[in-house]
Amino acid sequence: MDITLMQPHGLVVSPAFSHVAVVPPGATTIYVGGQNGVDDTGTLVSDDAAEQSLRAVENARIALDAVGAGLDDVISWTVLIHQEADLRAAYGAVASTLARDGAPPLVTAALVAGLGVPGALIEVSAVAAVLRD
Repeated sequence: MDITLMQPHGLVVSPAFSHVAVVPPGATTIYVGGQNGVDDTGTLVSDDAAEQSLRAVENARIALDAVGAGLDDVISWTVLIHQEADLRAAYGAVASTLARDGAPPLVTAALVAGLGVPGALIEVSAVAAVLRD
């Protein structure tokens, strides 16, 4: 069986997200906790939403790479964006990085009043799944 991402009939079709993910038995599921736009010392890379977004996704990629997975294996993203952040800049910075062939992953996004890291404008977490031989 394959990992399946679906956009069922009767729901909006978007190039940015799917609605349903089916992970078959035997697949490895990987959970990446919240990643902010910080470097390996925990320091914010910038006060710019686009730069923080790029680094947050890069941090998720590093975490996935550590277990033999990649951004294309992500089936679901959760994106928290500070209400003061430039949403277009944040999304625009990472859109091409997250683009892939086939159905897009599931996405949950929310504007929030604050994040756990002072000065952070974005936090992403991910669920990935891979079929192992």
